[in-house]
Amino acid sequence: MIAKCSVQSNDPHLFQTLNGLRHIAETRRFKAWLLDQFGVLHDGKKPYPGAISTLEMLATTGAKMVVISNSSRRASTTIDKLKSLGFDPSLFAGAITSGELTHQYLLRRDDTWFAALGRSCIHMTWSDRGAISLEGLGLKVVENVEEADFILAHGTEGMGLPSGDVRPMSLQDLEKILEICASKKIPMVVANPDYVTVEARALRVMPGTLASKFEKLGGEVRWMGKPDKIIYKSAMAMVGVDACDSIAVGDSLHHDIKGANAAGIQSVFIIGGIHATELGLDSYGEVADLSSVQTLVSKYDAYPSYVLPSFSW
Repeated sequence: MIAKCSVQSNDPHLFQTLNGLRHIAETRRFKAWLLDQFGVLHDGKKPYPGAISTLEMLATTGAKMVVISNSSRRASTTIDKLKSLGFDPSLFAGAITSGELTHQYLLRRDDTWFAALGRSCIHMTWSDRGAISLEGLGLKVVENVEEADFILAHGTEGMGLPSGDVRPMSLQDLEKILEICASKKIPMVVANPDYVTVEARALRVMPGTLASKFEKLGGEVRWMGKPDKIIYKSAMAMVGVDACDSIAVGDSLHHDIKGANAAGIQSVFIIGGIHATELGLDSYGEVADLSSVQTLVSKYDAYPSYVLPSFSW
């Protein structure tokens, strides 16, 4: 049970606009900072301007920083990725990803729903971005829906084969498979609930889009990440901090901010990520019109505590 903080407000008019994080950080009010990566720290190709120095400044306040990401990859892969982009891994207390949660739940099976799940799966995964290993999970990857106990959605570029290879497939072809699975009441585990992600200023379709389609077809989906509070609970447990001492930073109203609202923690909305186009922003770090932000938070029914142009000090 996550304790909710009385300071959390669901009034979209009460968020505070700031130019940087310094005002919040130097109060030392929040012991844990739960940071999204894509759209906040980097765009998948390079760090955002000032992101590395901002992290370093945040660390000087004694903040425990945890990366919480809807990435379908394992936590160690996420830390390695950040290191390759120039971030100092020692600044982070750790990382919790949707892919890590999915792996652990499939491995342990101490959750009632997962305990009842079979071992044969249709595996929707990545091709160009690099396939995801299911090694050690005791799963049997199948191509025939008739043999499948569930769908495991890690990516949107292809279907995993029993050999470990990947057959590239279009979204339309993957959706046809979903239609058959839905008709047969085969459930889905989605290891990346994002609908889209920022990649070098472009938006790429993510597994959450498939999961949303599957739900509309009547299928059952287990969402293993934001906006479900499961990932926030895991992050807070990692650093031994409760909801009232935590703050989340993200660029997605539907995932990051709505998830923070569900977990009862305060949040920072970075406007330069996936909502940049909706807010009419042309360049990173640009300040959005206040009324546009208010309209957007109402549209998504997700209410941040603070709004910033970028992840900067």
